[in-house]
Amino acid sequence: MVIYQGRDLRKPSGGKIRPHRKRKLKAHLGRPPTETLLDTYEERRRIRVRGGNYKVRLVKAIYANVTIPERNETRRVRILRVIANPSNQDYSRRGVITRGALILTELGRAVVTSRPGQDGVVNAVLLEE
Repeated sequence: MVIYQGRDLRKPSGGKIRPHRKRKLKAHLGRPPTETLLDTYEERRRIRVRGGNYKVRLVKAIYANVTIPERNETRRVRILRVIANPSNQDYSRRGVITRGALILTELGRAVVTSRPGQDGVVNAVLLEE
């Protein structure tokens, strides 16, 4: 099924909005979100986007770049599990990593600051415990 990124043609009151264009364009299409999961190996996909550029999507993750604020240092550590994901309760259950997810790493608990489905990397900041 196609994901349409254009405008909704109804007002909040229920009235119709008259379209400024008679048809939908290829540029208005979207793609389903990449739900990054924790796995035993990393998998990335390169997707061609508008303008001929490429977007790297992280499909499966194993490592995270964790920043330690007190020491101003960043280390690449293994992700042990996904603790919670405040963006979606279903993501918490399934262990999907998105921005804002709380993950358990070898250094401790960290919050994901990057968008793995958009950037192709998991960056996180260590929480003080």
